[in-house]
Amino acid sequence: QVQLVESGGGSVQAGGSLGLSCAASGSIFSIDAMGWYRQAPGKQREWVATATTGGVTNYADSVKGRFTISRENAKNTVYLQLNSLEPEDTAVYYCNADLRRRLEHKATRYWGQGTQVTVSS
Repeated sequence: QVQLVESGGGSVQAGGSLGLSCAASGSIFSIDAMGWYRQAPGKQREWVATATTGGVTNYADSVKGRFTISRENAKNTVYLQLNSLEPEDTAVYYCNADLRRRLEHKATRYWGQGTQVTVSS
């Protein structure tokens, strides 16, 4: 059994900052990429950022330069630092991990439960 537990989030005014974290636990053999998606009310879930085990990071154009993703591989944890927040960043943020349990050849994507980020103008 694998769980991704998120923490952080909350409410902030435009221009403020928040930090999110997501820890994966359970029967994990290895983790490939970890990342974040978000879903605003009435919109589809969209990709935000990804970080590989080797430290390669990628960002959606809408958050590039404002958000920073990082990982702590020894703790199976991924972080997302959100700076210069805008009302358009309001959404539920979901973390994901592409991981293998013992004896699995193919990685499977697991999701966190989501955490709300609200930015007021």
